[in-house]
Amino acid sequence: MGAAESKTACVRRIVFLGPPNSGKGTQAAMLAKTLGVPAISTGDMLRAAVAAKSPLGQRVEAVMAAGQLVSDDLMADVVRERLAQEDAQQGYILDGYPRTLPQAETLAEILGDDELGTVLLVDAPEEVLLARALGRGRADDTEEIARRRQRVYREETAPLVSYYETRDLLQRIDGAQGIDDVKAAIESALGVG
Repeated sequence: MGAAESKTACVRRIVFLGPPNSGKGTQAAMLAKTLGVPAISTGDMLRAAVAAKSPLGQRVEAVMAAGQLVSDDLMADVVRERLAQEDAQQGYILDGYPRTLPQAETLAEILGDDELGTVLLVDAPEEVLLARALGRGRADDTEEIARRRQRVYREETAPLVSYYETRDLLQRIDGAQGIDDVKAAIESALGVG
């Protein structure tokens, strides 16, 4: 594999970071279509593991049925299994994993020599994120819940920004823009589109 091919392959291993209501899930799905790689969310991985009825899936199902959070160790097993699947061999987009510094360190261990290509941080001011949450009209999108989700993000996930910045992997994207403008900014940052 030549240097250019290696870089292209590396670019296709992407992590999306961003606070709730930043639009990262929407953008991850659109980018996955553009790149021809799977967009893999934490929820999708857990549901797929359960549906597979594998020993790992049965462990995940038991935890979820008990209403508990999936531990970092169990989540690492789910990620490891998902990234080993055929459709992820040419790249993937992770949305929702890692969420914490220990998970980021575990992901680095899982990947080994297969380094991430980039980490895209889709961010917007808290007022914009709050307005989006309240604008959806869902029962669980109260101002109190939306603010709590923002606080949890700042405490648990925001430290990943400096973690990936020091590794020269982070690209910042202004998520306050319209969907098409955010998509264009992402594609420009990755040199695709």
